[in-house]
Amino acid sequence: MKKFKIEIKWALLFVLMMLAWMVLEKSLGYHDAKIADHPVFTNFVAIPSIVIYVFALLDKKKNYYYGLMSYKQGFISGVIISVIVAVLSPLTQYITTEFITPEYFLNVIEYAVSQGEMTQEEAESYFNLKSYIVQSVIGALLMGTVTSAIVAIFVKSKR
Repeated sequence: MKKFKIEIKWALLFVLMMLAWMVLEKSLGYHDAKIADHPVFTNFVAIPSIVIYVFALLDKKKNYYYGLMSYKQGFISGVIISVIVAVLSPLTQYITTEFITPEYFLNVIEYAVSQGEMTQEEAESYFNLKSYIVQSVIGALLMGTVTSAIVAIFVKSKR
């Protein structure tokens, strides 16, 4: 467990950042009045996400590998963070939909149907907690792995 202390710390910080991001989106109206713009705005979460991975790998390099970290070591560390985030994703989604923005699914379903993007049944089957849990787990693993692969290039020690 001590071996992964840094990854656990940064995964928990990542989860807290995601919850804060949901509060930000909600408070700025992207879960109701500005829901049409939500698909664009939500992509900006990539910026703090990448920053967290950079700081996490720099932390691992400095405090675990004593300043000498290979690409593989950085990549593995990032993947471990991604796995922890993925494991916590169902809880994060539950907190988001139950406490931060409980009306989000109703709003997005209504919007998608009113715009003719989906039928009521299609929208209800896509915009729900179960669907978002699956998407968040897959997204955390996929995007976290890609981010780890890229960030590790820049954080590895130069030889």
